[in-house]
Amino acid sequence: MAALATVLLAGCENSKYIVLDPKGPVGETQMNLIWISIILCAIVIIPVLIIFAYIIYRFRDTPGNKAPYTPDWADSKVLETIWWGIPILIIAVLGYYTARDTYALEKPTAVAAHSKPITVQVTSLDWKWLFQYPEQGIATVNHLEIPTGVPVNFVLTSDAPMNSFWIPQLGGQKYTMGGMAMKLWLQADKPGEYFGSGANFSGKGFADMRFKVVAKPQAEFDAWVKQVKHEGAAQLTKEDYEKLAKPATSNEIFFSSYQKGLFEYIVNKNSHHSPSQPNQRMEHGQNPEMKQNENQSNMSGHDMPGMNMNH
Repeated sequence: MAALATVLLAGCENSKYIVLDPKGPVGETQMNLIWISIILCAIVIIPVLIIFAYIIYRFRDTPGNKAPYTPDWADSKVLETIWWGIPILIIAVLGYYTARDTYALEKPTAVAAHSKPITVQVTSLDWKWLFQYPEQGIATVNHLEIPTGVPVNFVLTSDAPMNSFWIPQLGGQKYTMGGMAMKLWLQADKPGEYFGSGANFSGKGFADMRFKVVAKPQAEFDAWVKQVKHEGAAQLTKEDYEKLAKPATSNEIFFSSYQKGLFEYIVNKNSHHSPSQPNQRMEHGQNPEMKQNENQSNMSGHDMPGMNMNH
């Protein structure tokens, strides 16, 4: 029932039930797990509902109903074996598939077998999403573009109340938490625009924590990066970031570059470590390639103009 509710809620704004319309390997694996769960639950639920309806009808208290009622028996080993054995078997099967797929999808090799992944650092704010591209040197707000057929290593944190990063057609959600850097691997196999959203209530602006996800071929993605570098807003510094982080909703914003070490600054400012003690959780949650590919130069502070690039 929980799986069915998730499917229905996920598709409330779309012509399709988007959880059941995956566009990547992670989403497809998780969709298969949803169907397995539904089928296994139905094996229990449907017979129980049928028996329940039959008992209500067969033993209803009406004149002339001669159905025998003989409660004078202690137990039935056969019946107890059935109603305990079947659920135990179902839980074992469901547990196997859930554990298998969950652990498989946590490994980068599960989605990164054929091409080099890119890294996107994600920060949930009140009430907006900040995306940083350490290899490309750009940053965006409420707008995410990724190349198709390429695994994306999302590194997630929060500079606000805990939220949950979710692109239903690409894969399941994962929490963003202050002082931590969580990893999530997703991939889009087909070009298109996908729905992205926060999935954990975080205050009055929660309904606006949605973002557009655009998947396009590698050449078009590279062209988009060049466009942002030339036409994006001013460079995102720590001072600009602190203005952005204040509670408020936001339109799409594109930054041509950002200050080196900004993501680590965000993670460490919310950790319980002192400045002289590096945040070990950041080190454990971060992709090693992220450090090697951060080639942004240090910037001086600027006022942060917003610039929408609707295309």
